[in-house]
Amino acid sequence: MSENLSVTVWNEYRHERDSDEVAEVYPDGIHAAVAEGFEERGFETRTATLDDPEHGLSEGVLKDTDVLTWWGHRAHEEVSDHVVDRVVERVRDGMGLLVLHSGHYSKPFKRLMGTSCALKWREADEKERIWVVEPGHPIASGLPEHIEVPEAEMYGERFDVPAPDELVFTSWFEGGEVFRSGCCYNRGSGKVFYFRPGHETYPIYYRDDIRDVLANAAEWAAPSDGPEPFFGNADPLEDV
Repeated sequence: MSENLSVTVWNEYRHERDSDEVAEVYPDGIHAAVAEGFEERGFETRTATLDDPEHGLSEGVLKDTDVLTWWGHRAHEEVSDHVVDRVVERVRDGMGLLVLHSGHYSKPFKRLMGTSCALKWREADEKERIWVVEPGHPIASGLPEHIEVPEAEMYGERFDVPAPDELVFTSWFEGGEVFRSGCCYNRGSGKVFYFRPGHETYPIYYRDDIRDVLANAAEWAAPSDGPEPFFGNADPLEDV
């Protein structure tokens, strides 16, 4: 299925250019590492960044995108509202959206969730165990019972999002916190998956297990071939 799916990998692309520490981990940008994982697994892949014209998300690009991935951190407010409108409309029309790590504060995700999407956090190089709590879910296909990340930024509850339609992963951190780290939502005809790992100073997106999660999530979130819904005044199917 992946051979027929088009993925656009969006990244803010600011930390990698301003911080030597981040550039050492992701010299070509986080988007390049994420895109490499999709390319290796047979997806048709393009990248887009905040400073591209229209943030790289023109109407044409979004129309040709089956699944959009989103990584942002410090420049959420620089994303133009008209581009956010486009993204949200495409999701509701059927495009998949994978929101990564600090993208929980992105404009598209907050708009689709309708909440603050706030959480607690701490940077202390803590171990994270990402537990698969729904092993029969397609996003968990081929994974072990848990994924262990030796160093991570902590995200902790409460995570101010709506209760997920399906929860695939829950994380435990060395400091004692837990977090709903793999949340699935349906919005209109589209699907949204939030996946927690991915702080810019850790090489998370080079890991095969993390790349497998993202590939599984893209296939899950891709548009379906279901009927297009009709809204408005409708003629009866039977005599009334």
